[in-house]
Amino acid sequence: MEIRKFKKADTKAVVDIWNEVVKQGVAFPQKDLLDEKEGYTFFSSQSYTGVAVDDGQIVGMYILHPNNVGRCGHICNASYAVKTDQRGKHIGKQLVHDCMDQAKRLGFRILQFNAVVATNAAALHLYQELGFVQLGTIPNGFALDDGTYEDIIVHYKTL
Repeated sequence: MEIRKFKKADTKAVVDIWNEVVKQGVAFPQKDLLDEKEGYTFFSSQSYTGVAVDDGQIVGMYILHPNNVGRCGHICNASYAVKTDQRGKHIGKQLVHDCMDQAKRLGFRILQFNAVVATNAAALHLYQELGFVQLGTIPNGFALDDGTYEDIIVHYKTL
């Protein structure tokens, strides 16, 4: 498994993984799917986009960017996605580790997750294992496609 920087040739595979998570509607706040042109613009505009490559196939990705500006610009935010058929192989853990390394390299001091959905057991377990601190719960902070809501949990980790 190699995790490396996103390049233009990765766009279709990364867009497919991103859209897969968006369509599932249980983790990312986005509702709109990306096409390849929008995807390339989006992924290349991040502070860093990383891709996980296994046996020549892109199996996961993450985006890293500032969580805020100015006096809070040292805090970053990230989103992670792993292909559905590749989950359970600890790819997410490797993505988070690489993300933290890249964040430190870029000068960020804190990694914050604004909206970890309370039903995302795999993410919650991983973040706990990696030492992230849960700041609190926002009741009904995530709208599901069926019109119901789930709580979201804010996390952070000092880098």
